[in-house]
Amino acid sequence: MFDVLIIGGGVSGVSCALLLGSAKEKTFATDKKIGLIAHQKASSLQNAIFNNVYGIPFGKLGSELLTESLEHLATAYPHVKQLQEEKVLKITGKTGNFSITTNKGSYNAKTVVIGIGSGNPFTIEGLEDYVVPHRKAAPEKKRLQLENNDHLVTEGIYVCGTLAGHRSQLAIASGSGASVAGDILTLWNNGNHAQVHDAIGK
Repeated sequence: MFDVLIIGGGVSGVSCALLLGSAKEKTFATDKKIGLIAHQKASSLQNAIFNNVYGIPFGKLGSELLTESLEHLATAYPHVKQLQEEKVLKITGKTGNFSITTNKGSYNAKTVVIGIGSGNPFTIEGLEDYVVPHRKAAPEKKRLQLENNDHLVTEGIYVCGTLAGHRSQLAIASGSGASVAGDILTLWNNGNHAQVHDAIGK
């Protein structure tokens, strides 16, 4: 049973995983089991190049970021379990006990974060009732999003990145994933607002 299982190995999903992973020294997060299903084959980053993102060198390839981000996660926070090359097919259950079925097996999680792209069609069974046209994408692109209230789709299920209705910009997707992580940390901290900062000398 994962305390949280993140679906998506792109910008928003890995950003969420990094922040959750970095909280391991917090008393409310030290025993939490965190997982990331990192199926990257269809990621829009595969063909991207970045020249206008804070903190990322000019000319950085999206394909490099995909690989480097998972390496970063594995090196800095090895307790975050990475499940690679699996594609999620179905989600059932309710908060505290979700079942996530992939093309290779099934997992259980108390909380689920969905950070895949906004492509059409949306292929995860069980969430059809929340799928709506993307409100911040050109209509002709026929992008989709999950209906949500500040990233919360329904109790126990969060969405981040472009699938949450955000514009397709790396910095926005990254911030969206981090925002969801902050909300989950706050829940783990009994509703007391939580954030994680690293500082030199600490």
